[in-house]
Amino acid sequence: MPAICDKCGKGTKFGRNIRHKSTGRWERKASRTRRTFKPNLQRHRVLKDGRKVRMRLCTRCLRTQLRAFV
Repeated sequence: MPAICDKCGKGTKFGRNIRHKSTGRWERKASRTRRTFKPNLQRHRVLKDGRKVRMRLCTRCLRTQLRAFV
């Protein structure tokens, strides 16, 4: 199951993990390894077309949805 939000489509991003801060000579020596940034997904029941449907929502979408009800 892919890590994708069912509402906004936010998914996995790719980047680098830098071991040291790039100051002075460490700028060339610091090792950079590939890593992934995954969205914070939560399973939540949402009312859709009069039925409760279980969806995987990122926390940003979950917050905006909860604010709409208040």
